[in-house]
Amino acid sequence: MSIPTPSDAVSSAVSKRRTFAIISHPDAGKTTLTEKLLLFSGAIHIAGSVKARKASRHATSDWMEIEKQRGISVASSVMQMNYRDCVINLLDTPGHRDFSEDTYRVLTAVDSALMVIDAANGVEAQTKRLIEVCRQRDTPIITFINKMDREGRDPLTLLDEIETELGMPCVPMAWPVGQGKQFAGIVNLRKQNMRVFEAGEDKVGEVEDISLSESDALKSRFGDDFTHALDGIDLVSGAAPAFNLEDFLAAKQTPVFFGSAINNFGVQEVLDALVDLAPTPHPRSSTNSDGSLTTIAPESEGFSGVVFKVQANMDPMHRDRIAFVRVCSGKYESGMKLKVQRTAKEMRPTSVVTFMSQKREAVEEAYAGDIIGFTIHGGVQLGDTITDTTITKPMQYTGLPFFAPELFQTIELMNPMKSKQLQAGLQELGEEGAIQVFKPQLGSLMLLGAVGQLQFEVVQHRLQTEYKAEIRLKPCQFVGARWVTSDDPVEFKKFCDYNASKLATDAADTLAYMLTSAYDLRLTQERHPKIQFHPLREHAGLKLAAAA
Repeated sequence: MSIPTPSDAVSSAVSKRRTFAIISHPDAGKTTLTEKLLLFSGAIHIAGSVKARKASRHATSDWMEIEKQRGISVASSVMQMNYRDCVINLLDTPGHRDFSEDTYRVLTAVDSALMVIDAANGVEAQTKRLIEVCRQRDTPIITFINKMDREGRDPLTLLDEIETELGMPCVPMAWPVGQGKQFAGIVNLRKQNMRVFEAGEDKVGEVEDISLSESDALKSRFGDDFTHALDGIDLVSGAAPAFNLEDFLAAKQTPVFFGSAINNFGVQEVLDALVDLAPTPHPRSSTNSDGSLTTIAPESEGFSGVVFKVQANMDPMHRDRIAFVRVCSGKYESGMKLKVQRTAKEMRPTSVVTFMSQKREAVEEAYAGDIIGFTIHGGVQLGDTITDTTITKPMQYTGLPFFAPELFQTIELMNPMKSKQLQAGLQELGEEGAIQVFKPQLGSLMLLGAVGQLQFEVVQHRLQTEYKAEIRLKPCQFVGARWVTSDDPVEFKKFCDYNASKLATDAADTLAYMLTSAYDLRLTQERHPKIQFHPLREHAGLKLAAAA
């Protein structure tokens, strides 16, 4: 028996990783399903409740006070669990469109996605937006149609809607028997058996399985509902393509499951599918110092990872900041010397942890696909590439974008004595991406830029509760922003001098032109043809998207 070499050990560990995000429209049951996946894996033994805002227990993945008050997720959460000899890294994302930037960044850190659809509402607006992001990145998607124990749409109609609206062929892996009050269970098409539904289950227990070979007994027990289910199975087996793993991994088809997350039903099948079907960590592109791209394999020697999220005050008692890092290659080991590639400075985290929502455990080792957290006190930004010190060649992982905000408000501090707290809060919230903070070149009022109105409310709440800085938000004249660059330094200086009143720098110290109208942008582009106006930028201004 041969002893595995270090590279063999890394390859073996990487092959056991599954890293995915749960995405959906708000209220489709995403956070509930997250908890039930944790429950079935044995990671937790009692689920929280998201049904009542004042419930004594709250969703495990919702840790902010404002999330508990509103009963929604406003920040992505990371959870790691073990199941069937695999390490599963689960990222629960905000469903509300106002936090789509945070969700987009999370989707850059995963290898697959689990899409939750409400059986009554079908494909909703935010689902379409998230699927577009997944399709841009060719992210494989597993679909779970939830709330089958409630009255909803016909399963065939739902599948047709998914295919029509999302442009993705569906391959049912299960089929429901009945719906709403008549929901009797699901037929597992892979195992050719029926799992019988029982409502009101509060714990993970045994489920009654009956082979389809006993069709007469099933028809006698469940009547027309079972007969209609068989008819539906016949229809989809003739119309739907057969499941093809290569097509799934290429995001060209989605396997579909049915169930009721609140009743722990259908969750086991989804968890098994994540282990059996979801991809292992894939290679990632890195920008070299000359601008060329290199593909980094997850089994490559030397630890590297990318910061896709920074979260301040996860533990208000300690006022800490956590940099969430997706491990992209190699192996992390406790005590390893690290550096930030952007600054070439050594990184000295006070602790390195894995997550179960707000609960943390010290990391002894981590591999490509894992999500680990570095407790930091500055010096790290969204999009930073972190490596061990053995990697001497400059590298920067690509693909973490910042979108130009469309809503702006100015800040008025209620107590001028709290100016230091306000500045600290704005800097940290800006760096973590909770909102975009702009400092005008002229004037003293700071600008907040957001994708959605709810972002302003969250930041106002967090400034008051976490930094003791109460603010009032006021409308301003700006309706958009574009980051600006130019290859002509003379023309760029002329542009800056002429438009000083409309220029501001963001948290990454990247210069932006603030728009007062769409006409304003067109006119300014005509006046300054040698200036590029960018609707999005990548990490720290290192790479800007094509001009608007």
